[in-house]
Formats: sequence, structure tokens, C-alpha cells
Amino acid sequence: MTTDIHTKFERVMIIDDNIIDLYITKRLIIKTNFGKNVLEYFSAEKALKYLQDHQETISMWPQIIFIDIYMPVMSGFEFLEGYDLLPAKLKKNCKAFIISSSIDDNDIARSRLDKNLTAFQVKPITKEFLDSIAAD
Repeated sequence: MTTDIHTKFERVMIIDDNIIDLYITKRLIIKTNFGKNVLEYFSAEKALKYLQDHQETISMWPQIIFIDIYMPVMSGFEFLEGYDLLPAKLKKNCKAFIISSSIDDNDIARSRLDKNLTAFQVKPITKEFLDSIAAD
């Protein structure tokens, strides 16, 4: 007998250039049944391209995006600038969160001003943090 495990979200995207943080976040998402499919990106540019390429297929879009701030080539904030240019109808079903080891007040203040961000969370993410998102 098999049972389908209910997950809160069909698709979750993680953007982080740190392979260990990416692995830990993915494992927590799967272990807690937070997300069924996890899209992993080491590059914010490639993650943004994925979203741009799937503008016509909303079912391929993540409902949750976790993004690190400090990454080479394109930072999390630069990703959000590109994300802002995407159609609002796509973004309305997607919540973006900064996940960072930074505790810099400027980073936190900047994230609060971004209309596309739901929250700023210090790494590592926890089950409690995921539960709070799932409860919304």
C-alpha cells in the first residue's frame, strides 16, 4: 500500500552559490514535506533565465524562491531587479525570501524595501521557518 505524502508546495526554488547551504536547505525542504520538487541553482543568472523561459507555463514556476544575497556574477539583489521585470500575474503566486548569512543592517533594510520580497531570514533556515511560511 502506498500513500501520497502531502507537500505544501509543488515547486520550490533555491538559489545559493554555497553547495553546503544548498544541500542542507534542499534536504530540509524535502524532509519536512515543504516542497515536492526542488529547483536548485548555484547561479542567480541561470535561475532568472529559468523563470524567463517559463513565463508561458505557470505550472513550471516555483511558489517559493529562497535566494542568497552574496553570489558571484549576479547577487540576490540583482536577481530581484530582473525578477521585478517579469509579469505581475506570474509573481502573484510566488513568494521570494532572502536567505542570507548577512546580518548587515543595510541588507536587511534594503530587503524590506523590495516589493517582491516576503521576508529576510538568516541562514540556516529551520523547520519552524518553513512551518511559518506553510501556515500563511
